[in-house]
Amino acid sequence: MRSPEEQKADLIGRACQLAMGRKGTGGPPADLVQDFLTYYYRHVSLDDIANRADVDIYGAAVSQYKMAGLRPQGTANVRAFTPTVSEHGWAAEGHTVVEVVTDDMPFLVDSVTMELSRQGRDVHVVVHPQLFVQRDLTGAIIEVFCNDLGKQDESHDIFRESWMHIEIDRETEPSELEAVTASLQKVLVDVREAVEDWERMQAQALAIVDELGKYPPPLPADEVEEGRALLRWLAEEHFTFLGYREYRLETSGDDEILRAVPGTGFGILRTDQNMSADAGKLPPIVRAKAREKTLLVLAKANSKATVHRPAYLDYVGIKTFDESGEVVGERRFLGLFSSSAYTESLTRIPVVRQKAREVLEQSGFDPMSHSGKAMMDVLETYPRDELFQTPLEELVPIAQSVLTTRERRQLRLFVRRDTYGRYLSCLVYLPRDRYNTTVRERISKLLLDHLDGDSIEYTARVSESLLAQLHFVVRPKPGEIVVDFFEVAALEKRLAEAARSWQDDFTSSVLNEYGEEEGTRLARQYSEAFPEAYKEDYAPRTGAVDLGRLETIEGDEGMSLSFYQPMDAGSDEARLKVFR
Repeated sequence: MRSPEEQKADLIGRACQLAMGRKGTGGPPADLVQDFLTYYYRHVSLDDIANRADVDIYGAAVSQYKMAGLRPQGTANVRAFTPTVSEHGWAAEGHTVVEVVTDDMPFLVDSVTMELSRQGRDVHVVVHPQLFVQRDLTGAIIEVFCNDLGKQDESHDIFRESWMHIEIDRETEPSELEAVTASLQKVLVDVREAVEDWERMQAQALAIVDELGKYPPPLPADEVEEGRALLRWLAEEHFTFLGYREYRLETSGDDEILRAVPGTGFGILRTDQNMSADAGKLPPIVRAKAREKTLLVLAKANSKATVHRPAYLDYVGIKTFDESGEVVGERRFLGLFSSSAYTESLTRIPVVRQKAREVLEQSGFDPMSHSGKAMMDVLETYPRDELFQTPLEELVPIAQSVLTTRERRQLRLFVRRDTYGRYLSCLVYLPRDRYNTTVRERISKLLLDHLDGDSIEYTARVSESLLAQLHFVVRPKPGEIVVDFFEVAALEKRLAEAARSWQDDFTSSVLNEYGEEEGTRLARQYSEAFPEAYKEDYAPRTGAVDLGRLETIEGDEGMSLSFYQPMDAGSDEARLKVFR
């Protein structure tokens, strides 16, 4: 039996034979066809093309070659269309095709597929060759090199390019195809600007570190040093810098205005902000925080990243002060914490490590004691974004409550309102054996309904601990702020009810029916004995009553019930059969 690579080579070989018999297609020169097709499909799984006709394999590659024919420097070619044999001479198994040709750079495929996913368009196939291409001054192709020899070093007009052929759900409406093209063009501009300015933003972070060392603001020295350490840590590849801009804080009557400083933007903030009178006016909830004398602002932005991964942007602000010690502006970085920021021990992360020390101190725990180590474990497993963003006065009581909850089989809910009212952070701990998809969906719906949310996101952590940890972020409708009041205790009770299993209710019924001592023995012995068929037909209360009959039926003290089986007979006594 031939290997997948041999089968793929055979498919490409047949496509090349087809190409040799064609003229005037606008594809690669005849002497380049074999190398081009081989290189174009070299990282494509056989499963993605195994059932395709020769003309479809050849047609997709040639279509992209023609589309790449003219590309002025610094631009991206994007096209979305649905190929058909009658119109284009080839097809893509009925799918719509998105073609992209641009300079090679990080985050391209992630960002493009992320945008398509955001639009609800499933991605079926991705072909992503990276080629060296020589172009003239107008951007017209002179030659395509199907190798990895790094020829870009030999001539100023040879560039490494990313060519993408992405197949999505079928779409034939012209306006929809135009919208796909326009949205991807915007995403590719964001990627280009972020990548081109990444080193400038990293250098800016380090320049601020130096400036804070030479000219520290009138704040506690340890706060300034931790701020400097955090910026240095971010610059050490713990943060994907996507945007930077400086702002001035101005007063106009009763309004506070945070106005962008022209010419200071990098990356996705490169374009100067609207400078109209109302631009930058701070809402009341933000205005109250704007002049607080703190160095750092750590938060989530209210928009998702268009580059790299589909997460809400992380916002790191460094306040600026005048000679009298008043807040007069801010230097703002937007980006995403890297994966290492979420896996590295919090003891090595500036600002967060200081919070951990203060939590231990305010809790009265010695770091080397059993309770101190248990508290550090709570913080290590606490959602990392929450550690950055939660004020110490809110974090301490939550961490203490989590510590006392960890070894108990009960559901607990902790809700934190974002400083700027943009979302509610809901941390749910529940017994690990109760956690499943159905329970999570019930909890999500209850949180959305009771907290008046428009959307909800979650992350789950299930470890060897007795409790599973679910972190939900509930956001209001765009332009609104989250609800001011909600009864956490009542909501927690509703969540606990939603997370209860048949066995939980059975145990409660047994305790009520037989008392604590006998009920505990029976629940421990029989709670796992009922088959799913019985649980579907009978309520937990019925199971508790049946235990009395079964104990009587068994009689012999040395026998134990292994499992129950519903019977066809109608009487209560005959409903269950005992297997010894």
